[in-house]
Amino acid sequence: MRSRTGVFVGQFLFAALCLSTGPIFLVLGYAAWHDGAGWGLAVSAAGAVVTVMIPVSAAGTTRQIYTRITRGDHVKGGGGAYGDDTFVMLAPRSAPGPTGARLVRADVLEASLVRYSPEGEATFTTHYGNYAPAEFTPVIRMRLRVHTVDQADGADGRAGFEVTDEWRVPPLCLSAITAGRLVVLVDPVGPEGSGKVDVQWPRSTLLAGTRTCRVIDLEGRLTDVTRRPGRQLAQMRISREVGGVEMVGDTIDLRRLDAETAARYAALAARARACPEDRAPVTEPGEEARLLVDELPGEEGGFGHVGRGWSRRGGRLVRARFLEMRGRTTFQDHGPVLDTVLRIRPADGTRPFDVARRLTVPMNYLVVLHHTREVVLSVSPNGRSYDIDWSRTNLLAGVTTATVIAPDGREIPVPRRSDALWPLMNLLASHAVSNPSPVLDLRKRRTGPVVGAVMGVLLDRGLTRTDHRA
Repeated sequence: MRSRTGVFVGQFLFAALCLSTGPIFLVLGYAAWHDGAGWGLAVSAAGAVVTVMIPVSAAGTTRQIYTRITRGDHVKGGGGAYGDDTFVMLAPRSAPGPTGARLVRADVLEASLVRYSPEGEATFTTHYGNYAPAEFTPVIRMRLRVHTVDQADGADGRAGFEVTDEWRVPPLCLSAITAGRLVVLVDPVGPEGSGKVDVQWPRSTLLAGTRTCRVIDLEGRLTDVTRRPGRQLAQMRISREVGGVEMVGDTIDLRRLDAETAARYAALAARARACPEDRAPVTEPGEEARLLVDELPGEEGGFGHVGRGWSRRGGRLVRARFLEMRGRTTFQDHGPVLDTVLRIRPADGTRPFDVARRLTVPMNYLVVLHHTREVVLSVSPNGRSYDIDWSRTNLLAGVTTATVIAPDGREIPVPRRSDALWPLMNLLASHAVSNPSPVLDLRKRRTGPVVGAVMGVLLDRGLTRTDHRA
């Protein structure tokens, strides 16, 4: 991973090349003014303005590329508005669909990437007013099982039909495909479900459990309805019929709704209390047939690079968690630029704090967002700044699968999102052992100081039966 200085130098040279007319006009204008030409001062001033833009542009682009979090990013007032398990997402809205269409659930049986081909002509591309431009919206081919009835209707919840088609998917909503639960509008044409199927992407992230959802009833009681698909579908139908219901963060407060809508929500809550609904799994069976992490861009997961100076001076790793993501109209080839809020948990056990930072989030990470919203940060030795490490983050999130090669040559696969990954990362970082790859080969000489400890971590978590600790 390049240092911040390296990124700035690269951007400075690029900006200097693009704005090279500035210094030229500055010198030529000054020379003309010195020789008595009246127009020389104006040309020199214009050149000075363009020249000043070179470091300003380089600094701004560096801040976008190099995701360093400092004290200036702390949420004013100390944060705390969200709970630790809250996740709020503001994604592009889907088309409302025809009036007579029915809102139902669809299960994703298979998914594959058809097309994602941004032009890549600029580091950052902005489409003013367009939160889901075709250039940065992947086309996914999916085979869906569309439910024509659901469990709330007293049926088995599996009646329906299958459909295979291609859909454009906003990057923020990719995890709904991996989770396997979508919300669709079915145009009621034909008895066998031959009507058009429109996927409602923001609602799908809610049904998938990527976005959390809570309801405050008329008595002020808070109920978590995340991953309760039957109740959530019923809530969505009410919301669609009344023209939308406001969510404050991830919460619907019935006391803020009109009396009729609040009464309908309250009746739904009463039925849910009388017949409790089981929480749906984090992901539906058959996830491997829907997993797109290898087809979409983003950094490969790895155990991470470690600078010897950083490690010797007390640098360390910490974890943070996304509390909020808001879509913007700016994109990079490997992911959208989002306004985010993160909660950082300091390594010394002090109180967590929230930061707000504009980040480019890799698309392969967004694919597994329903599993985890955690990110790995490397902390400066003085503890004043935090850098997001997408390589370690993607390994921890399960974008990439890790493998440890034991001293005797045995390959030990480490399952996705295994709790062994975090102690292994910290172990390597504390001993200044760099391993950017997801494969940790303990036969290498550089891994000698950590062989015993690594095998101990794997043994303690049941990933190997042989103890190779010295």
